[in-house]
Parts: sequence; structure tokens; C-alpha cells
Amino acid sequence: MARVVVNVMPKQEILDPQGQAVVRALGRLGISGVSDVRQGKRFDLEMDDSLSEAERQSIAEKIAEELLANTVIEEYSVVTAVEGEQ
Repeated sequence: MARVVVNVMPKQEILDPQGQAVVRALGRLGISGVSDVRQGKRFDLEMDDSLSEAERQSIAEKIAEELLANTVIEEYSVVTAVEGEQ
């Protein structure tokens, strides 16, 4: 099986309250030097080896666009060749 990873993140202009909560918690833990955190989602898709890399990319893009990401407020990236994880 081939692994394809879809990463979904809030767009930069969208407020990320979960990320801000993490930054505040880091301060309470005495950790400094972190000025911003953005929290997103990672989806690992297992796909048939019989599909070409281009086919896997196309399928993952369709899944991300139509199901995994709210493209009004989120952006996504697809990684079709995950080194060391296939």
C-alpha cells in the first residue's frame, strides 16, 4: 500500500483560537521563544500500489477539496511520497 498524507491548516488570515491557547499554555509552563502556533489536521490515506503517483495525487486532491478541508477557511497540501513510511 502507498501512503498519501493530506495536511489541512487554517488559512493565515483566519484566527486560530486553539493555536493561541497552546501559546498561552506554553508561557504558563515556562517555555519561551514560541511566538505563534497554528493547529491543523493530518489525514493518512492508504492507497493501492497499482495507482500511479499522479493518480494518487489526483484522488487525494479531490478528497481534500470535497471532504477533508473547508476551503473557505482552510488550505491543504498533499504529500504523495512519504519517505520511510511506505
